[in-house]
Amino acid sequence: MQTLILNRRTALLGAVSVLGGCSTLNALNAATEPLNTYDLLPVMGSKKGGRTSRTLLIARPQASAALATDRIMIRPDSASIAYLPDARWSDELPLVFQSLLIRSISATDRIAYVGRSDAGPVPDKALLVRMDAFEVNALADDTFEVHVDIELTIINDRDQRVVATRSFSQSQSTPSEDARAVVSAFQDVLNNLIPTLSEWVIQRV
Repeated sequence: MQTLILNRRTALLGAVSVLGGCSTLNALNAATEPLNTYDLLPVMGSKKGGRTSRTLLIARPQASAALATDRIMIRPDSASIAYLPDARWSDELPLVFQSLLIRSISATDRIAYVGRSDAGPVPDKALLVRMDAFEVNALADDTFEVHVDIELTIINDRDQRVVATRSFSQSQSTPSEDARAVVSAFQDVLNNLIPTLSEWVIQRV
């Protein structure tokens, strides 16, 4: 079993683009191969509760360089970063998550306007987002899990005063590192997490 784990992790490490001295030709060949593209669906929060006439703009989420890409990140171990070799998100991950938040919160009809920070009216509140993790982890027993860790901060636009800050985190196992299984696990996590995020934001706008 130890040999199997090492082989699996070696294969995952080999999926990193352009890391070896002889990887240039492989990278050129890979660049001509289309990657399967995956998207995540918004999850509407509760429509129950008061409605406000205030406006909310959501900034592009902050993320590390490793996350701020359209590739699906996987950690073969705690010190290594790789990407699923045959899959990508529909856009850079921070933009995908920003869109999910906007559509999910807006769909509750409890805030008059929800949009991106680079467009729309002058907001009453702004939502800052930090993505600390949005990744697949290879575990010691040769299983995998997806892990999402997000920090939200709401500020008053007028005086830039911080209204509230909170971190949200959730993990879920996935049967393999197959892209479809991984994306399905991410969607399951978001199905639970986004309504909680939305409600927390709405109550503080």
